[in-house]
Amino acid sequence: MRVSRISIAAVAIATVFGLSACAGSGAAPTSGKPVEGGTIVYAHQQEPACVFGGWIEQAYLSYQVLDNLVSLDADHKVVPWLAETWKPSDDGLTWTFTLKKGVKFTDGTPVTAAAVAYNFDYWLQGGNSTADVWLAGYYKSAVAVDDTTLQVNLLKPYPRLADNLTQGYFGIQSQHALETRSKEQNCEAPIGSGAFIVKKWNRGQDIVLVRNDDYTSPPANALHTGPAHVDEIDWKFVADPTTRVAALQSGQVNAIYDVPAIQWKTLKGSGFQLDRYVTPGRPQQISFNTQIGPFTDEKVRQAFAYSLDRKTIVDTIGQGVIPFEGNGGVSQTTPGYSTKAADLYSYDPDKANQLLDAAGWSDRDSKGVRTKDGKPLTVVLPYGAGSIINADGAAILQGVKQQASKVGFDVTLIPVPQSELFAGKYSTPQDHDLSVGYWTAVTAGILYINWRPSTAADPNYSNSAFYNDPILEGYILDGNSAADVDTQNADYQKAQDYIAEHALSIGVYDRLSTLAVSPTLKGVWQEHAQGGPTFYDAYFVK
Repeated sequence: MRVSRISIAAVAIATVFGLSACAGSGAAPTSGKPVEGGTIVYAHQQEPACVFGGWIEQAYLSYQVLDNLVSLDADHKVVPWLAETWKPSDDGLTWTFTLKKGVKFTDGTPVTAAAVAYNFDYWLQGGNSTADVWLAGYYKSAVAVDDTTLQVNLLKPYPRLADNLTQGYFGIQSQHALETRSKEQNCEAPIGSGAFIVKKWNRGQDIVLVRNDDYTSPPANALHTGPAHVDEIDWKFVADPTTRVAALQSGQVNAIYDVPAIQWKTLKGSGFQLDRYVTPGRPQQISFNTQIGPFTDEKVRQAFAYSLDRKTIVDTIGQGVIPFEGNGGVSQTTPGYSTKAADLYSYDPDKANQLLDAAGWSDRDSKGVRTKDGKPLTVVLPYGAGSIINADGAAILQGVKQQASKVGFDVTLIPVPQSELFAGKYSTPQDHDLSVGYWTAVTAGILYINWRPSTAADPNYSNSAFYNDPILEGYILDGNSAADVDTQNADYQKAQDYIAEHALSIGVYDRLSTLAVSPTLKGVWQEHAQGGPTFYDAYFVK
């Protein structure tokens, strides 16, 4: 018996959502009359280990629960949130933040400068690895001058400090909760001053967030003040993209994340709100193992880059939704982007073949794979299946494999489950030749995280090319501390050009944050630091 995809999707929806009443009415027309209250049923594609932490999937959740010191508006301008004002000293070594008065965490304790200072120390002492890598080498101390005045002291100037603090990794938690509750309690239900509170986490299914009725501290770029309009958010975890789309179309959910490119036009044409955020920071790129294997030779790295018609692959799979990205350093929405780096390697299989011949990979076996001294040019590319790389991304990697084979590369793709990936599998130079992945950011300062030299005393596990170069490091450090934006960007562009010229990393496509929202739900928007869904302003309409 032939089973249709519609039937399979229907079974999946019944399994995931049970037989409960519909969340809404799909794309049915509405009168547009606002309704207070109600529960947003939202289908997200991944379940993190904790609500708060150093992965963007955690930042999306914690953004609903924790307030930051500052927010980022649509013009990439830093605006107030818990902090009303902020200012660096003339030498750039001291930042002073003035906090809003009267704000309380949901455990009833006040949001004071002392509590915020405690959070800074907590991040740097192991509480958040991503916050740590952004601040390490710059942060010296945080001091409460009084209840509403915070002083952050730096080891060297860091002019874009406030910009970086807009990311969801820097949400402020209750000091009392961090000191008195267990690590597991603060993992599953962190205490913040945000618009929602974690009510219950049903592992493997969903997290229920309830409205903070006493909320008083929205960011300046929010659409209203006071508590959220809705009563609850049922944040479901639905890994399968077909199931998410079908659930939205049937009215089982009000919004979904990670819209498959092939479904984009269909949903838009059916009246759903479609939002797409091209994430600043490191794009989905391929970096080369420069320590061990064939890619220690720059010619072989360049040959791989020339062997790929990356734009055609991305345009074909991405259906005009996923942007091609040639720059391996930062994405096109990142300030200080270098078009020179992005344009360096066009599709040129003849040049790829010439470079491989010059590098000594001049013979081929019976399968067309190039060989050198009898050894095949087989390269291993592991990827985080369903976590770092979604279904569209996996299809793009298949295209990379196929095109590289035409000049004689044998690319072995290895899908790695989230549990193994985050446990460090395929993270050393000995176990892979190519690495794929992204890092979200609001500035090109992400380059320092991805390219800071790794030493035995101070390892950098984010340096996926295993490339230690004082020249490259110098460009990035100069950019991080330059006083004006134009100088920062010029230094960052030097770093991107250096990465491209030495074929250390090549861009493939820009990492996206996408949403599809039912017409019955209004006021949903993507926050501007990382593109996560924002439900504080959301409300239902009849």
